[in-house]
Parts: sequence; structure tokens; C-alpha cells
Amino acid sequence: MLSIKDLQVAFKTRRGEVNAVKGISFELAKGERLGIVGESGSGKSVTSYALMRILDAGGTIKAGEAIYSGVDLRRASESAMRDIRGREISMIFQNPRAALNPIRKVGHQIEDVLRQHNRATHGNAKKKAIEALEAVKINNAAERYEAYPFELSGGMCQRIVIAIALACDPKLLIADEPTTGLDITTQKAVMDLVDELVRARDMSSILITHDLGLASEYCDRIVVMKDGQIVEQGDPTELFTNPKHPYTNKLVDATPRRGATIRSLLPEDQRTPLSPRQMSDAPLLEVINLRKTYQGKSGPVHAVKGVSFTIRQGESLGLVGESGCGKSTTSSMVVRLLDPTSGAILYRGQDIGTMPSLAFARNPLRPKIQMVFQDATDSLNPRHSARQSIAEPLKRLKGMSGAKLAARVEELAALTGLPGHLLDRFPHQLSGGQKARVGIARAIAPDPDLLILDEPTAALDVSIQAVVLNLMADLRAKLNMSYLFVSHDLNVVRLLCDTVVVMKGGEVIEAGAAEKVMDNPSADYTRQLLSAAPQAPSRQAAE
Repeated sequence: MLSIKDLQVAFKTRRGEVNAVKGISFELAKGERLGIVGESGSGKSVTSYALMRILDAGGTIKAGEAIYSGVDLRRASESAMRDIRGREISMIFQNPRAALNPIRKVGHQIEDVLRQHNRATHGNAKKKAIEALEAVKINNAAERYEAYPFELSGGMCQRIVIAIALACDPKLLIADEPTTGLDITTQKAVMDLVDELVRARDMSSILITHDLGLASEYCDRIVVMKDGQIVEQGDPTELFTNPKHPYTNKLVDATPRRGATIRSLLPEDQRTPLSPRQMSDAPLLEVINLRKTYQGKSGPVHAVKGVSFTIRQGESLGLVGESGCGKSTTSSMVVRLLDPTSGAILYRGQDIGTMPSLAFARNPLRPKIQMVFQDATDSLNPRHSARQSIAEPLKRLKGMSGAKLAARVEELAALTGLPGHLLDRFPHQLSGGQKARVGIARAIAPDPDLLILDEPTAALDVSIQAVVLNLMADLRAKLNMSYLFVSHDLNVVRLLCDTVVVMKGGEVIEAGAAEKVMDNPSADYTRQLLSAAPQAPSRQAAE
């Protein structure tokens, strides 16, 4: 169906031409499910944009060919490509909210595609759009037809994007990181839906992802890309249990999985022994019957309903659950960015929950509880250099200045593994892993006892995630900090946490030692979360 030969894609930049894809070749058969895996910058998304001829300004296909069912996509006219896009080849984009028009009803956006390819008339377009919504298992499809994207959850927006992509029954579906930002059960529901529809309609598919577990579960064949080149390809089980190329080997090692240790995620030459930790029996933080209620249009919304847990000095507690379960609301109350409706937050025996969040900002205890935010990019001021971002809490909370401030910033950069020459760069000049290090350095600057980590590795590639998780483990031992680790990735929680609290609908469903909760859960919901987590084939299983 699709044949790619020696494809080369380049972008013109101020500093000259950048070769993003460097002569790759692969084929896709009818009905085959192909996975393209690799880290950010490997060229996997650029390859798909080149096939669709939707490269950013400055991007050109320099050489090679892409033949789809006898049509040369590289040399086809723009009018021919407009006809092919959506009708023959369709795409699910990485960010569903960005892919949808925020000021148009979702039903009308499906109609646009149907009319563009003459699959609907003015009289039956609405009926066909509602049928497209029903095909992706959206409840109350007729009501959802009238909704705007901002009124829908992330998982629902992703289903809308899938409905648009499949509205004209294309023969080839390209899914570019279709589950980024989705919680683990929504991710499984979305991928199961895509897989079911692809099989039912006898389509071919290309799944672009950096999640090896996802690729192995939903693909017949895998292509591994690095720096614009294909380094290895083959059957998922064979590829992941017996990788031939060092880069594939590195990706497999860096993927959190059952039976792995936090050090085993790193390359072998970097696996130094973990420093011993000191854990006290005395509680550092006690959360008692914590509640948060918002007033909605149709009455009160109970976001958190009587949550209780304890964190000891030096302990890591994982707070897990789906989007909307109340875990981020709970962590925001603990870090005193939100005021609780009722309940107590005891820090070393003192109830800090009774103090308004604005007043707590000027309290002497403020430096002791800090937070690493989910999105390293959005949580940094784009007009501040890395040096200024790290220095900010030191100036505001510690009153530092001059040479002492400069020395402390350099010390924090060294502690978090951020090269000193990057300190004067702005966020847009840093990679995702470097921005994560700046966020961590800023959070530990005022010497906190408790660090709240809100999905700190969710947007990172697996090898960068491995480095950041190991950094967090080293800092915890070195600085004797306690962690409240908020995540929906149970494989990551298993590696970093001593205790796990599982939340659903604002309530604690299960809590206990991480090993017990992960290996022998007592709640059906916990078992459901664990079964939803994609697992790459393990080498131990192969042996």
C-alpha cells in the first residue's frame, strides 16, 4: 500500500539547513499496523507530515519517494493532495485540543470533512456527523454534536479527533502520539477503540509513539528511529526482547516495567549504587479527612471527599488515579495553593490548612513545602533565563543576593546535573530534560522538607525520564526530603515510591506499601488501573 524509499526531509533555519529525515526506507502492507518509535527529534513525526505534505514553513522533501497505491505523494499536485488527505490517508494529531477549532461546535467540524470530500450533503451532514460520533463510542452523540471542545474532557476531545479522521473511511490512518496527556485507562480505551476500528474497516495504520509498551501491544511491526534514520526494525517481541542496535537497547532499558529497579533504567556504565536513605517513624505531614467542594452551576461539586494519609520524613508517597479523581486538587491543597473546605493538613504537628493560601505565601514555613509542576515549559517564565528562575525563590524566600546568590544557583545547577553554560539560556533554548532540571533546581532551592511532584516526567522521552527519576531518587537520599508523587503511571510510581494511595472520584480506594498495592491489590479499581498499563515484552520473559 505504501512504499517509502530514501526519503530525505530538510528545514531551512537561520543557522542553515537542518536535515530532519536522512534517507529512510520502509513499506506498509494492506491491513498492517506499523509502529514508529523514537525520542523527540528522531524524525518520526516529520516523516508523517512529509507523507501528508503538511510540513511546517521552511520544510521540504529533498529526495526520495513516497508511493501510496501507485500515487507519488512527493510530486502530486496540492489539489490532488487535498483530495487524498482525509479520504485516503487520515491523521490523528498529538494534541487534540490544538487540532480542533475552539470556537466551532465539534459536530460542525466533522461536517466540514464530510462535505470537503463529497461524503455528505447539506441535508444529511448532521445525521452522518452524529453517526461518526457514535462510531467512536461517544454517549449522547446528538448532544455532543452541539458541544465546543472546551466543554469536553481530554479523552472526549481525542475521540472527536478520531471521528474526524475516520469520517471518510480512509485506507491509511496515521496516529501521532494519540494518547499524550491522557490517563492510563483513557489511553487504553482510546487505543482499543482505534485498533478495533482499524481492524473492522480493514485499514492500515501507522502509530507514532515513544511508548514502547504501547507500540508492542498495538503494532505488528516496529521501526526504530534516531536522528532522522532508521536504526532497527522488526517484530515487536523480537525487537524488544533481543534488540540488536545500542539505541534500541537503551530505549528498552529506560522503559519502566515490572521487575525493574530505578538504576536499571540507566545505561550500564551509569548504574552507580543508590545512596542509603534515612526514614523516620515520626510523621512529617498528616492529611486528615481533607475535603474540597466547588460551587457549580447545578450545585456543589465535591472534588475531594475526606482524604487521609501520612508521609514520614524521607518517605515517598505515590498518589495515583485517573484524571478527575482529585489527586491534583489534593496536592494543590497540601502545597497551599488551594484552601481546603474542611479537614486538617498537619506539617510537623502544626495545622497549616487553616491558614489562607495567600497568607501562607509569606509564612516562614513556605520554603519547607515546594512543588515541581507537570509541564516544565509552562511553569517557567519565558522571559527569565534558567539562572533567574532558580534564583527567584532564593531572593524571595531566603533574601539572598550578590555573590552568595550566584554561588547557590551554581551549586543547585551542579546538584541537578544542569551544565553551568546553560544557566543564561531561556526556556525555548533548552530541551525538555534541561527544563525539567531547572524546575527541580528551583523547587529544591529553599531547602524544602517536602516536595510535591505533579506528573514531573509525563511529557518526557523514556531515556530523559529515566535520568530525571534517578536524579529525584539521588536528591531524596542526599537532602533527606520526602516526596508526594502525583502520577497516573503506575510503573513509574512502583520505582520511586514506598507507599501508594489510590484515588477515585475524590476518595481513597486503597492505600498501603507500594509492593503490596502493586503486586496484590485488594480493590477492583486498582486491578483495573494495573491491567490498563501497557507492558513492553520483557527480556526475562523471553529467557
